[in-house]
Amino acid sequence: QVQLVESGGGLVQAGGSLRLSCAASGSIFTINAMGWYRQAPGKQRELVASVTRGGTTNYADSVKGRFTISRDNAENTVYLQMNDLNPEDTAVYYCNADVRTRTIPVASFSYWGRGTQVTISS
Repeated sequence: QVQLVESGGGLVQAGGSLRLSCAASGSIFTINAMGWYRQAPGKQRELVASVTRGGTTNYADSVKGRFTISRDNAENTVYLQMNDLNPEDTAVYYCNADVRTRTIPVASFSYWGRGTQVTISS
């Protein structure tokens, strides 16, 4: 099994910064893409940013220029640096990883963390 554990959420004022971390552990052979999603109350979960194993990144238009995703392949960890936060960024942020496990290395499976709350006050 694979577990993803997020950390770094909290309450900050508009204009502030937060850094989220997500560590993957368990029976991991390799991790392909990793990403961050968010879900605000009453809204659907949406992609915030993703990064391939090789480092290619993708961002939602709403966070371009403010958020930076990065990963440490050796530590199976993905980060999300969030700057210039605004109240519209308030949501539960979820980590996602596309993982090839040691037990079934020929296929990949999507795993999710439990989420971390990010609240931005105006």
